[in-house]
Amino acid sequence: MNKPIMAKATAVWLVDNTTISFKQIADFCGLHELEVQGIADGEVAAGVKGFDPLTNNQLTQDEIDKAEKDPLHQLKLKFNAAAVGEEKRRGPRYTPLSKRQDRPASILWLVKFHPELSDGQISKLVGTTKPTIQSIRERTHWNISNIQPIDPVALGLCKQSELDAAVQKAAAKKAKEGEVMSDEERRKLVSTEQSLDADPEPKIPTAISGLETFTLGESDEPEKEEEMPDADSFFNLPEGDGGTDDEQPD
Repeated sequence: MNKPIMAKATAVWLVDNTTISFKQIADFCGLHELEVQGIADGEVAAGVKGFDPLTNNQLTQDEIDKAEKDPLHQLKLKFNAAAVGEEKRRGPRYTPLSKRQDRPASILWLVKFHPELSDGQISKLVGTTKPTIQSIRERTHWNISNIQPIDPVALGLCKQSELDAAVQKAAAKKAKEGEVMSDEERRKLVSTEQSLDADPEPKIPTAISGLETFTLGESDEPEKEEEMPDADSFFNLPEGDGGTDDEQPD
């Protein structure tokens, strides 16, 4: 167990009830130092009730006193014998009720802009189920006509670092499998060396480029021999073409 349960609520309590520095609280709760400063300024975690780590057996008063006297001291969780050997629960993350209505929009954004992500990765990022993801992929969701793609980071459903890690993992897997389907996916999923070694895509020749391979008098089909006219046709002239009477000799 690397950080306390209800980390943000614990940070709120430490900010309100101790003189521990923002850096120490951030390291202990797994938050960013600026996020802890935002809690102190009232800009972050507004309305969140503080979670007392002393009464909940996560910190000791001696540990807090040491941290207040020494700004370099790192807070350590109180040893809990009941937590030894306990594994992290598998499955989708918990999403607050107020944000669950935003999950379809974030799923559509991930499906549209990061098609390399698997359903399992999307499920872990936004805390949803695979049938919901599949319905949005296939556009069979009951409310698909009203869903607009929104970045899950902007909605607060996941962190940017978590999204970047998932995208990099998916890109590495695709590159290892050698799946190159389009120019856009090639830039995302394939290394520069693999992209340069790939066969160029066939292109339709233009009118000029298509004629460059032919020379005058050559064609793909053999030329047909011209039919020679009959010799008698030169003497059997139609009537009236023999000239006028004045031109005939006496």
